Amino acid sequence: MRELVLLLEERSAKAMLDALLPRILDPRIHARTIAFEGKQDLERQLPRKLRGYVNPAARFLVLRDQDSAPDCLALKRDLVDLCRLADKEAVSLVRVACRELEAMYLADLQAVEAALGLKGLARHQNTAKFRQPERLESPSRELTQLTRGAYQKVGSSRHLGLHLDLANERSASFKHLVRGIQRLQAELLALPDAPAL
Repeated sequence: MRELVLLLEERSAKAMLDALLPRILDPRIHARTIAFEGKQDLERQLPRKLRGYVNPAARFLVLRDQDSAPDCLALKRDLVDLCRLADKEAVSLVRVACRELEAMYLADLQAVEAALGLKGLARHQNTAKFRQPERLESPSRELTQLTRGAYQKVGSSRHLGLHLDLANERSASFKHLVRGIQRLQAELLALPDAPAL
């Protein structure tokens, strides 16, 4: 079975991706999203989870927020090292959400409007603050303030996954996440079909 396994820092990323993945993936690929209880839990369990996976037709994508880590590339290297420890580096891809997942949402205020049933948010997209939301110190706080508390981490993420513009490039993290999923999908579709039993 061709399988894309996403190992995620938190439930909000799982909620968003559970809604987003059917919009990207070929139906021949089974998607499995696994949410951990924060970044420490993800990093502690990642090698064991990867090692325990025996499906040769599986590919893995690891997604973690940068949060306050000063160096995004160093953080990514550390996660790649954990994949290497599990002997799964060749079939794994690591993505880091610059600052927080919410920066991806702030990069698509039209989707936030549609997902939350709000009006007037998209007009803020071209203001200096929201043109490059990955530069914000706390995107989650900005999103909560902008939506006047309507944004709820897990529930809203589920709705946002249905509306995010897959071609949006205002968030480099979102662009690289979508391209990473597409890359792993291409690898999975190139695998030979399993022999019939």
